[in-house]
Amino acid sequence: MIPLPRPAPSLRRLLKGEAAGGIVLIVAAVLAMLAANLPATMAGYAALLHAPAGPLTIHQWIDDGAMALFFLLVGLEIKRELLVGRLATPAARTLPFIAAAAGMAVPALVYLAIAGGTPGLARGWAIPAATDIAFAVGVMALLGPRVPASLKVFLTAVAVVDDMGAVAIIALAYSHGLDAFALAAAAGVLALMAALNRRGVTTLTPYLLLAALLWVCVLRSGIHATVAGVLAAFAIPLSDRDGGRSPLVRLEHALEPWIAFVVVPLFAFANAGVTLGGIGLATFAEPLVLGIAAGLFVGKQVGIMGSIWLADRFGLAPRPDGASWRQVHGIALLGGIGFTMSLFIGQLAFPGDPLLGDRVKLGVLAGSLLAAGCGYLLLRRAASDGASNGTSEGEHRRT
Repeated sequence: MIPLPRPAPSLRRLLKGEAAGGIVLIVAAVLAMLAANLPATMAGYAALLHAPAGPLTIHQWIDDGAMALFFLLVGLEIKRELLVGRLATPAARTLPFIAAAAGMAVPALVYLAIAGGTPGLARGWAIPAATDIAFAVGVMALLGPRVPASLKVFLTAVAVVDDMGAVAIIALAYSHGLDAFALAAAAGVLALMAALNRRGVTTLTPYLLLAALLWVCVLRSGIHATVAGVLAAFAIPLSDRDGGRSPLVRLEHALEPWIAFVVVPLFAFANAGVTLGGIGLATFAEPLVLGIAAGLFVGKQVGIMGSIWLADRFGLAPRPDGASWRQVHGIALLGGIGFTMSLFIGQLAFPGDPLLGDRVKLGVLAGSLLAAGCGYLLLRRAASDGASNGTSEGEHRRT
């Protein structure tokens, strides 16, 4: 097994920043739950989210507008990782791609096995397929050095590939009523951004102005507006002909704190507020709730852990260096934290249905919290096992 390099300072900053962002995300979700259930705030919370603000409501501005910035950052990270980062070589891509693919397919199959037979619920198959990296890294941060650096790098790489799959799902499965003229306009704007890139323009201003126009075109096209963020990111130059920091890196670093501490917590506050009135143990056995929770908790760990074992067993790719199988299982459990992206896909799967929307939130919260708690406990108990067995097995393989 080839040992992985130590995380670069930029990666350590990323992990620390996302850990703090994960804590803020949890606080925002708790505040949303309180606001949606306390008698003094219930009505005001609902009225605030549905208040009109120009052509959209405040809730729509958050989901369609602010989250486009989140997806812009996702796109920047995907492009950088594929070209110069942890996914830049075929060997580095193999295990994260295998684990991410299985970690999306198996939860979807678990969901469909439980909820797919209920009329109208099959549309939610993609809800448990996503991983929330900020939340997962926040849990890993609580464990400190108990988690090998190779596993932190691996989970981040899996989450990047996972985001690629989620964007494709949103674009292909949750788009409707396509407007050919708006699509053509979006293609023209994107082509202009690509032309600026080819001509060596490294000033961010024209790219950002065109990205805003692209968002408007995509919003009107019938494709979900957040996809515009990823498309725009692919047109941002990664190299700078003047020898300075590339436009992509500059924009990524500028966006990171705003996304982690403003956009994602704002999204959580607007979407995690499930009303708990009338909810009992029987509610968790309902097909939608159970399908999502089981998809995240059972499907994710089976998909990720099973695919890593098979890849290692058949020589496709070795498991992360210095990690025991118990630690790999812990990371697979943390992959079941679907929070932000799962809630987002749930909004797209069942729009305009408050009851199903609350059931989606309940299933996502239950599955994510169960995965987070079990993953944390397993990794904590596996620390000494990973320090001994993982290293000795790694040494055995290298000989």
